[in-house]
Amino acid sequence: MRKNHSMYCLLLLVILFASPMVFSQTYQNLVPPAGFAANAGEPSVGVNWNTGTILFQAGLETDRITMNGATAAWVQLSPVTAFLSLDPIMFTDSTTGRTFVSQLAGACSLSSFSDDDGTSYTPAVGCGVPAGIDHQTIGGGPFAPSLVPQLPPPVGYRHAIYYCSQAVIDASCAISLNGGLTYGPAVPIYTLADCGGLHGHIKVGPDGTAYVPNKNCGNGNAAVVSSGDNGLTWTIHTVPGSTSGASDPSVAVASDNTVYFGWHGGNGHPMVAVSHNHGATWTNLTDVGTALGIQNVAFPAMVAGDGNRAALAFLGTPTGGNAQDTANFKGIWHLYIAHTYDGGATWTLVDATPTDPVQRGSICLGGTTCGNDRNLLDFIDATVDKQGRVLVGYADGCIGACVTAGPNSFSAQGAIARQATGKGLFAAFDGTF
Repeated sequence: MRKNHSMYCLLLLVILFASPMVFSQTYQNLVPPAGFAANAGEPSVGVNWNTGTILFQAGLETDRITMNGATAAWVQLSPVTAFLSLDPIMFTDSTTGRTFVSQLAGACSLSSFSDDDGTSYTPAVGCGVPAGIDHQTIGGGPFAPSLVPQLPPPVGYRHAIYYCSQAVIDASCAISLNGGLTYGPAVPIYTLADCGGLHGHIKVGPDGTAYVPNKNCGNGNAAVVSSGDNGLTWTIHTVPGSTSGASDPSVAVASDNTVYFGWHGGNGHPMVAVSHNHGATWTNLTDVGTALGIQNVAFPAMVAGDGNRAALAFLGTPTGGNAQDTANFKGIWHLYIAHTYDGGATWTLVDATPTDPVQRGSICLGGTTCGNDRNLLDFIDATVDKQGRVLVGYADGCIGACVTAGPNSFSAQGAIARQATGKGLFAAFDGTF
């Protein structure tokens, strides 16, 4: 009997260690000390791959986070140009380590960049002219082969930097050839006849193709607007059959230039599509919320690593109905993250805040017409570190007594969900965290 019991225990251990649940993704939520990121709607998050430093921005505050094991140390290091803002945006160019901080100030932005994780900043021209008055975004990556300028130090910078914004009737992007110090003329990327004015955040792939996501192009389809010639011309690529909810969509580009596109579906669900030809055609259209019964989402944020690996973060709830009905919607929202390791053929979904809701009740996505349920503003952000960990910057609208019961706190406390276990987005580091 004892022998059989031992064999049973051995078999159980083999099953447990072979089970994918043992290696499933879990997340550590990094909450800053009191007084940090207390008003963090629309946060940005980045990682400097050269130092491992995490950068977080919301409102006028930029924070540097350093990790010692599982312990996070937060320091506020905001630039002098962050003294007023209509919209805050931060972008960290992971491979070069340069971080750009942008504060919208009307038809241009106040801008600075840092090459030492916020210890010091260089003030910069904030836009290309003419620029839009809303929804600015900064992104960067390699130059496309059609234009590789040779600029002498200290102006030279090996990546193209883009500044894009919208002016209701159109949207435009300008490119910087000197690392975000100045920008060339802004080029229209679409007009209101082509797409709705609002767009998501620009991303640049390894081959230099730039992508701007939009929720409403053509016949109401989600789309990416791309440029393969360093911003000189732009092409709209819709996802056939797609419809969108009110959140901005999100795009990410993998190491082999596979494009992963995530959007808030017209049915309220988290949707994903994949392209292997810069958006010309799409495959693996998937509702990634099915496994946990997600019926309503907000703020999709896509990130990619190896060609076959990507993750979509979003706020979600299994409660159906009108999620913007302030009086009647009673859903409980969490931060969810869907992961693929096979190019979008299948997705695994995890609740990154399983014991701590991020909102109770409605989330208004109607802009300045909203009431107090617009506490989270318009988006969250996602990135990946050098080892492939997914990181998501978000605002927590349910703190204190709200965690265990209502009412909602309507807060916007900044936080970062950092992957703690499971496969990351770079296969070379599997099993290292």
